[in-house]
Amino acid sequence: MDNSNNYVVIMAGGVGSRFWPMSSENMPKQFLDIMNTGRSLLQQTVDRFEGICPKQNIWVVTSARYADLVARQLPDIPKRNVLLEPCRRNTAPCIAYVSWSIKTVNPNANIVVTPSDAFIGNVTRYREAISQCLKFTSETDSIVTLGIQPDYPATGYGYIEADLSCASPTNNNIYRVDSFREKPELEVALRYIRQSNYYWNAGIFIWNVNTIVNAFRVYQPEMAAFFDEIKPVLGTPREQEVINARYAECQNISVDYAIMERADEIYVYPVDMGWSDLGSWSSLHSRLPQDQHGNATVGANIRLFDSNNCIVHTSGLKQVVVQGLDGYIVAERDGVLLVCKISEEQRIKLFH
Repeated sequence: MDNSNNYVVIMAGGVGSRFWPMSSENMPKQFLDIMNTGRSLLQQTVDRFEGICPKQNIWVVTSARYADLVARQLPDIPKRNVLLEPCRRNTAPCIAYVSWSIKTVNPNANIVVTPSDAFIGNVTRYREAISQCLKFTSETDSIVTLGIQPDYPATGYGYIEADLSCASPTNNNIYRVDSFREKPELEVALRYIRQSNYYWNAGIFIWNVNTIVNAFRVYQPEMAAFFDEIKPVLGTPREQEVINARYAECQNISVDYAIMERADEIYVYPVDMGWSDLGSWSSLHSRLPQDQHGNATVGANIRLFDSNNCIVHTSGLKQVVVQGLDGYIVAERDGVLLVCKISEEQRIKLFH
């Protein structure tokens, strides 16, 4: 099967440090092997597209400060395909920048846009969903997003409301989107999961390059005009100089607000693939193997006694012994040790 028009865009510019002391602004979680698999979250994101997209068609958008990290972790990705943002302007400018860049290379490109730091347990099901969506967007002027089947009333995720009575005539796994919903209060989230047509928004989008560029022209004309203006320098030695000087002119806005909540022909592909955004120690705890007492560990020679529902992540230490803890995070990196109740992890940012 010819996949030469398939492209992948990985957004890897986040500076989150919610996994402190493992992560920091200089080493965000996407560059960490946080699950002890031998591959960072960014590398695992690339690995999932084997067979879907040629390596030379993978693009990464990241902060200029992480250019060396990307080069070291993804040596097979052409340097031309790594776009460096001089400042953070949210996901709409990021996606516009890479879309205009890819269009200069291949005006028939069919694109998957994905975050760099999610966990996906069922890669086979993920690849099947992505393949079907790519076929759909190659044949229509539609935008598709993956909708994750919720398994608990999450208040930290946005939701997609689907019209399950209106499947696409060309793919009965793809449905029209009625609306996008912001992160809800618990009572609202409980109502969502009692219904069958609400899905978590994973921030994974599939579209043809012409579809997304035209959407920017319609719904974000100023941003489209900006990238039309600088288009002649894209792919040339002057590109980074111009981007560094002018990228801050772009409005700071997410693609959800800029495009998704406004455009017609928006569809969702519901899928249960063991997805998590790994946004917290508790979410990592839920995705790691646990012992009979609910404890999860990453690291060598970790021993727990009289302890329950803990996560111990201390790969830098030779030996770790934990006794008498219930519901705690124990994490170490580069000589910094964190011991914190999982229920209080939202306070971690106050500790560093």
